[in-house]
Parts: sequence; C-alpha cells; structure tokens
Amino acid sequence: MSKHTVVRCSVERHASAILEIFNDAILNSTALYEYKPRTLEVMTTWFETKRNGGFPVIGIEDENGVLIGFGSYGTFRAFPAFKYTVEHSVYIHQDHRGKGVGKVLMQELIAAARAANLHAMMGGIDAANAGSIKLHEGLGFKHVGTLPQVGFKFGNWLDLAFYQLILDTPEQPVDG
Repeated sequence: MSKHTVVRCSVERHASAILEIFNDAILNSTALYEYKPRTLEVMTTWFETKRNGGFPVIGIEDENGVLIGFGSYGTFRAFPAFKYTVEHSVYIHQDHRGKGVGKVLMQELIAAARAANLHAMMGGIDAANAGSIKLHEGLGFKHVGTLPQVGFKFGNWLDLAFYQLILDTPEQPVDG
C-alpha cells in the first residue's frame, strides 16, 4: 500500500466519498444486501447515528487527501445484554482493493473496539466473498455460522456468513 493517512471521518469532509464507495458496493457487489443507491441525506443520518452511538468512522486517505476506504462499527442487536458486542463493516474504493487498505482499517477498528471496552466484534460477510473472509481469518476472526439463502440479489440467493473476534476487554464487565 502506498503512503496513506488514517483519519476520523466527518460528514462535512467525507460524506460524498463514503457515499460513492457505498453506492459502488450496492450497485456492483453483494457486499451490501441493498438494491438502490444511497443519498446524501441518508449519509447525514448515518453519520448522526454513528456519532450518537459513540461509534467511530475511520478512513484512509491517499497522499492527495482522497478517501480510499472507510470502516465503522455499530450496534449488533438492540438489546441491553449485547452492549459489549458490535457489528463492523469496511468498504474500499474499487481502485484500491487488494492493496492492504482493508487490513489497516480492520486493525484500527479492532483497536478502537478495545479502547471502548467492547468484547466481541461481528462481521456479516457474503459467503462468496473470499477476499473478505481471508482478511477476517487472517486477523483472528472465527467463522461462527452461516445463514443460507437469507438475501436475494442479482438473481441469486445469498448466504450470509458470520465471523467473530473475541477481545480481551472489558476487564470487569457488568450487568445492566
């Protein structure tokens, strides 16, 4: 990977670039089980949700300050006992895939989750996405289950595989 800078993304600076990356994934891959491109209004709400939840949006910019990838995590399930578990996602601009950007973003997200005293990170990955699965396994994530034929896109049924990383935090979890 060439020279890059890890940044905390903001709606003002990065919403348009994130929108472009999201929409490419929506229109051309099964990385997102969505059909229609997102709008800038949706991105504004997405950023608000991340901010209100205390969830990071981490990006990587190239040497020219152009966002080439981003990742975040958020609520895994909206029940109190899941408070130490998050679901993450990472998306890379089509011109920068396979160059190590995803690994750097994942390492940053893992570090942020530890700093936030979280315990488990979950990744929902299209079961045919060998690159993402290899990346997750290389970082210590374990396959914990596959939900067969839960998505339908591009005329095909899609299987959703879940990968989990258990963190050594928090030191003293509490109920309630």
